[in-house]
Amino acid sequence: MTRADPRRPLIGVTTYHDDAAWSVWHQRADLVPRTYVDAVVGAGGTAVLLPPQPGGAEHLLDALDGLVLAGGPDLDPAGYGAPADPRTGPPHPARDDWESTLLRAALARDLPLLGVCRGMQLLNVELGGTLLQHLPDGSHQKVPARFVRHRIVTADGSRLAALLGPDADVPCYHHQAVDRLGTGLRPTAHAADGTVEALELDGRRFALGVQWHPETDPDDPRLFHALIAAAQGTAAQITSARATSAQMAPTHRESSP
Repeated sequence: MTRADPRRPLIGVTTYHDDAAWSVWHQRADLVPRTYVDAVVGAGGTAVLLPPQPGGAEHLLDALDGLVLAGGPDLDPAGYGAPADPRTGPPHPARDDWESTLLRAALARDLPLLGVCRGMQLLNVELGGTLLQHLPDGSHQKVPARFVRHRIVTADGSRLAALLGPDADVPCYHHQAVDRLGTGLRPTAHAADGTVEALELDGRRFALGVQWHPETDPDDPRLFHALIAAAQGTAAQITSARATSAQMAPTHRESSP
């Protein structure tokens, strides 16, 4: 992977591995809602889809400038030491393992990352936190397959407050939520019922998780613009390092006869 245009950071977006249908075909496929790609591209990045697979995460992240952990099905409660609630969806071990590996590698590199819904929950679990496996019916997932907007209040002094202001109206669709916080994470937004709506990992260039779905709201691209701005710093650093390496590379001259 190379950067034909270093001004557009490469942003990895995690994907589903699921049954899908198109044209005359019905097959297993790796996919993600187009809204994620549109959000990344609209904010000035280039989206790179990251399907679950065995191995390769370290190599991939060496080539990327940022990471989006997309929303999706419930995490396996075994990953945070809890028995499954009857209302928790079936496990997706390949995706859980793949995204956990990507997340750990991104944190080790201080790669800018944005966790969306499941992605925020994964960030919490990966850092030792736990989840509430089911919120009251109709509270945050009111209508099947439809995002419903609600108000969140941000924490004073947080990165999120600097981006969105003291409150915001956001598109929501989830039935699980953060319970015990993971190590180093700070809740930086809440819903009216107290549900944690955003997490930040302090001391990082950009490590933010939100419980809502900003990719579905093209009228409010602020979170994706912030991710891309942070990722542009990564792209600039890599371009500079490559240029320095090229300048320092020894030249080989043939000796005269």
